[in-house]
Amino acid sequence: MPLPRRPVALGRKNHLFAGGHRGGKRWATVCSLVGTAKLDDIEPYAYLSDVLQRMIDGHPVNRLDDLLPWEWRAVTNVKR
Repeated sequence: MPLPRRPVALGRKNHLFAGGHRGGKRWATVCSLVGTAKLDDIEPYAYLSDVLQRMIDGHPVNRLDDLLPWEWRAVTNVKR
């Protein structure tokens, strides 16, 4: 199996357990954010951790575009 298709094949069964239509939409959003982060040479864990923390800390709702992978800039190192 070609390498670029491998994540699709590995995730196929896992994607069935999204919990319904709304869960599937949320899962697609997360997969899209992770894929876009990878294309922009951003480590997905660091990106998602930082974005979620910024949202918890009160990032303005009218400025969510600033958190998209192509606009995002890491502020601090993320602890694992």
